[in-house]
Amino acid sequence: MVPMPFAELHLHLEGTLEPETILRLAERNRIDLPYADVDALSAQYDFADLQSFLNLYYANMATLQTAADFAEMTDAYLARAARAGVRHAEVFLDPQAHLSRGIALEEVMDGVSTALESSLATHGVSSGLIIAMLRDHSAQSAMNVLDAVVALGKPILGIGLDSAEVGHPPSKFIDVFARARAEGLHLVAHAGEEGPPAYIWEALDLLGVERVDHGIRCLEDDALVERLVTEQTPLTVCPLSNVRLRVVDDIADHPLPAMLQRGLNVSVNSDDPAYFGGYLDDNVTAVRDALGLDEAALTTLARNSVTASFADDTRKVELLAEIASG
Repeated sequence: MVPMPFAELHLHLEGTLEPETILRLAERNRIDLPYADVDALSAQYDFADLQSFLNLYYANMATLQTAADFAEMTDAYLARAARAGVRHAEVFLDPQAHLSRGIALEEVMDGVSTALESSLATHGVSSGLIIAMLRDHSAQSAMNVLDAVVALGKPILGIGLDSAEVGHPPSKFIDVFARARAEGLHLVAHAGEEGPPAYIWEALDLLGVERVDHGIRCLEDDALVERLVTEQTPLTVCPLSNVRLRVVDDIADHPLPAMLQRGLNVSVNSDDPAYFGGYLDDNVTAVRDALGLDEAALTTLARNSVTASFADDTRKVELLAEIASG
């Protein structure tokens, strides 16, 4: 179990759809799936790489049709996260993946926002929403989504950049991130998971991100590591995800200890927990046991997660005090 409060900063809501939920939503919404039962669906969760995961991930999204579906998905994650020790969650949502299949933006945003608005009262988890742009779609598509989300007026923390990384550098989205910055939104981006360290440089210098999601390949570039340490740029690392997507061969080989040793500002997160074998508590337990992280290291990870969050100062003080008290 997680020994102290954590903030979760790298979590895709669509990646929390458990097989049982997918099948239930499919039946409710009369969606035909090529899986007869939970076992048949779960058997698909052996991924060769990021793209093989994304193929299944997007196919299963077809079961999400109404605001009630999106609210149910979000609330189920918050309930599970609370049991995992998460006290603050900044979650990603992929509107383009739903708009492209004919689901109205209002349905998506209304459902997610409804669940997030009551998250602190219902689950003891403060929360915020980050709109993630699909990097394998066009920059114009991302700009259109940003315009539409801003026009809706629903509360969002910022924008991010996710999906298939290789061949889709951050530089593709300079104008989108500049627009988001002008709107006063926070900026984050996936970089340096399957993509090279150069993508991390681009995310920092061209997009102006405040956090780098994943970022584990920074260790291949000493100058980049030096910069990230000096600036204490947060890296939202997802250990079980890295193993399931074969970015890292085995959890025992994960670079997290090296990243901590070099002074990088890393936190542990669950990414797409329904697909990758674990929520935040599972990730923390895995790195503790496989990598031999002691209580001091776990405390550092917890503290990093809170200070790297976009929570207001009052909430950060509350959570840091909880961590300090053990």
